[in-house]
Amino acid sequence: MNAIPDNFRCGYIAIVGRPNVGKSTLMNVLIGAKVSITSRKAQTTRHRITGIQTRDDAQFIYVDTPGFQTRHANALNKTLNKTVSNTLISADVVLFLLEAGTFGPADEQVLNLLPKNVPVILVLNKSDHVKDKAVLMPFAQKIAAMREFAAVVPVSAKLRFQTDALENEIKNHLPQNAPVFGPDDITDRSEKFLAAEIVREKVFRLSGDELPYTSTVLIEQFLQEGNLRRVFAAILVERDTHKSMIIGNKGARLKEISTQSRLDMEKLFGGPVYLEIWVKVKSGWADNEMGLRAYGYE
Repeated sequence: MNAIPDNFRCGYIAIVGRPNVGKSTLMNVLIGAKVSITSRKAQTTRHRITGIQTRDDAQFIYVDTPGFQTRHANALNKTLNKTVSNTLISADVVLFLLEAGTFGPADEQVLNLLPKNVPVILVLNKSDHVKDKAVLMPFAQKIAAMREFAAVVPVSAKLRFQTDALENEIKNHLPQNAPVFGPDDITDRSEKFLAAEIVREKVFRLSGDELPYTSTVLIEQFLQEGNLRRVFAAILVERDTHKSMIIGNKGARLKEISTQSRLDMEKLFGGPVYLEIWVKVKSGWADNEMGLRAYGYE
């Protein structure tokens, strides 16, 4: 990196919104690498994952928060909601993500948790779905009347529409600081952690809505030999029926999970991956707070 300009900006940006509003997709577009897992199933992003984008004059450190869960009051969800609140307080800028044209009780809950003393940018995602632009303006005005926003930016994370304008807007609100990370860092999470996230994304994506959230992925061994990585993963589920859902007919689904996970890992790690996955039954882990800490949910 060349000499850092005096007016260099750097700070932490939290992306919040109800489950499935597109937080992970937006972060992946903003940092240009697949780090936070994305899946149509709510609550697949469970950890505070930091994505980093370094430009010539600014460094953006994105903190991806889990979606708020209010329906199920087990230990896992209490931990998740606490993570979200802690993330917001320590951020320099908060992106409040809504689906353009939609504002429901779940969105309102998130809105009520937004900190008062941090600039909040209202981001209207999937704005390409609103064909009539005359609908978008009054909708934006209605939300903007609910609290003070630093800016309102309509985007489509999927189509990369207006994401540059959003990045510019974020930069305006970052404090003047030297960069925290090196220019090539993408995430502060280890490869082992990312391998687990990739497998878990495939499990949820390929099992559709059949599989409950109480399943997680444990990397039992992660070995690197030269450029080759050997990954041994266990998918932990609560019941035998969940196990057979993941394995699928004659093992077809597990094979698909393994293949897609391996290809994603090879892309992210930039080298060949040998991957073995087992499915194990372990009941009750989501209700046990000590157990949660052991699986890395802090």
